[in-house]
Amino acid sequence: MLANYLIGLREGLEAALVVSILVAYLVKTDRRHLLPRIWAGVALAVGVSLAFGATLTYGPRGLTFEAQELIGGSLSIVAVGFVTWMIFWMARAARGLSGELRGRIDDAADGGRWSLVLVAVLAVGREGLETALFLWAATQAGTRDATGISTPTWEPLAGAALGIATAVLLGYLIYRGAISINLTRFFTWTGAFLILVAAGVLAYGVHDLQEARFLPGLGDLAFDVSDTIDANSWYGTLLKGVFNFSPATTRLEAAAWLLYAVPAMTFFLLTIRRRPKAPAQAPAPASTSAPAA
Repeated sequence: MLANYLIGLREGLEAALVVSILVAYLVKTDRRHLLPRIWAGVALAVGVSLAFGATLTYGPRGLTFEAQELIGGSLSIVAVGFVTWMIFWMARAARGLSGELRGRIDDAADGGRWSLVLVAVLAVGREGLETALFLWAATQAGTRDATGISTPTWEPLAGAALGIATAVLLGYLIYRGAISINLTRFFTWTGAFLILVAAGVLAYGVHDLQEARFLPGLGDLAFDVSDTIDANSWYGTLLKGVFNFSPATTRLEAAAWLLYAVPAMTFFLLTIRRRPKAPAQAPAPASTSAPAA
């Protein structure tokens, strides 16, 4: 639940910041009449993301076990690719996000009626689709029981919903100027955490592909600490829910975890160290000045 909460919080805050930048810029430039187009684009992006999540959840039902595992494992690996790209993109491009969005708004405002709607759909929809895919993969991985079968519960979805709700509230408070958040520090810590979560999702995807008989080595264990760590204990549940830790891990799963987590974390920390030291600024209130990412 904690992992899904932080995923929802981070991704939701990114989307909330994008929306606040779009809205604040239109308000500052006295183009409030264009705000309904922004909100229409946001609503459309949310609807598409929800439909995508429903398709991921209910689409594979009725297929054979091997087919479901093959699809689940493949999508988990795709989700890891998307979230990794998102983490590094935000680490590098956050400072120029505000200016980029303003330029898109100016171009769209001079275009057709649906231009601003499209800007909002693309800006928010990307975050929504990434969130839906990664939450689905993390939820599937975190709800697998000791026998290896995924048993969906309400807790991961509740955690994600709470994270998104918190992000919306924070985005509103930032927009109104009620609070100030060090976004550089926030995205640095959550980025590092998500790399560890993504490593667990990748290992889960590899295990799915092994169960689908697409990859070998299902019975070749790197370690088995089931006698020491009870998967049904509170700490076993915590490790599984947050980091997708499995007491019985195959060699291929362990190799995938290490080959992803170690270089990804190293490159991420190097990217953070090479970044300018000035802290990123949260969007300012619409009544004072335009926001900056």
